[in-house]
Amino acid sequence: MSVRRVEEAALDWVTAHRDGFTLGDDALAADGQVNRTWKPLGELAQVCASVSACTAPSDPVHVRVTELLDFAWQQTHRGELFPLMQSLEPFATYPLEVYAAFASAGHRHAGYEASAAVVARTRGWRLTEQYPTRRLGVVEAERRSGLRPHGRVPQALGRTWLGGLPEPWTFERAAGYALTHVVFHLTEWGRTPEGMLPDLADYLLHWLPPWLDTCLEARMWDLSCELLAVAASLPHPPERTVLEDAWQRVAAAQHPSGAIPEEGATQDVTQDAAGAAAGAAAGQDPYAFTDCYHSTLMAVFAAALTTARLRDVDHAGQGVPG
Repeated sequence: MSVRRVEEAALDWVTAHRDGFTLGDDALAADGQVNRTWKPLGELAQVCASVSACTAPSDPVHVRVTELLDFAWQQTHRGELFPLMQSLEPFATYPLEVYAAFASAGHRHAGYEASAAVVARTRGWRLTEQYPTRRLGVVEAERRSGLRPHGRVPQALGRTWLGGLPEPWTFERAAGYALTHVVFHLTEWGRTPEGMLPDLADYLLHWLPPWLDTCLEARMWDLSCELLAVAASLPHPPERTVLEDAWQRVAAAQHPSGAIPEEGATQDVTQDAAGAAAGAAAGQDPYAFTDCYHSTLMAVFAAALTTARLRDVDHAGQGVPG
């Protein structure tokens, strides 16, 4: 499979565009756009934390994502911005969700955790209205941040699309993104496949391949990469032929710069590597940062999980060819 090549090229793009994740002065502004400031930084932190956890310290990829994670932590002034965010928006959950990604990798801020624990004990925090998948994510963010979860996972899970084991033909874009995040929360972003309940794991093992094929056919690259990450987070991943086909299609969609668009036709994928490097040096990117940063990050994430998962399966001697 070309998984490693996709991962390294995507990581090249992320590294080259590191400044796109920088927090500007609007990060604490009352009218700031969270989806353009904290969201990208939090996603960078989560992917880097997850990839570092599933790669060996001697692996060059591990070194690179660790450096990116340190960069992201520095953007928060080593956690000092989190108490400020909480003072501005006491009942907003996104600061804790971003913080949890750092905390999972050992970057912690004791002062923020203490103040967040106080807010998390209020009725206002417990009664914040959220989509079920988001509620599950907040419960997990509390746990990863060392706080007492305000709810129980089974109750939160039961209200999600995946938790109800819906008719497979009801799968569509919104349901796809919802189910991927349910799996990420249950497995600590791919670290603990045993966190998947048996009935959910069996359901996904059966239906994930056709859903993945549908998304790839529709050129929904971002969701396809998230589904590949889900596949690698299951106790028993899909057959290797399914993964090989999917990764070949993702590789074909990847621009020589390493960027992968969220969806749609890819631009100039036949351009050679030298041409791509020259274009990058001239400041010519194939896509706007907001149109490809998430899908490119997800490719890094899914590729790292896939490589680690198949290696584990091979070592377990379950008959998967090397």
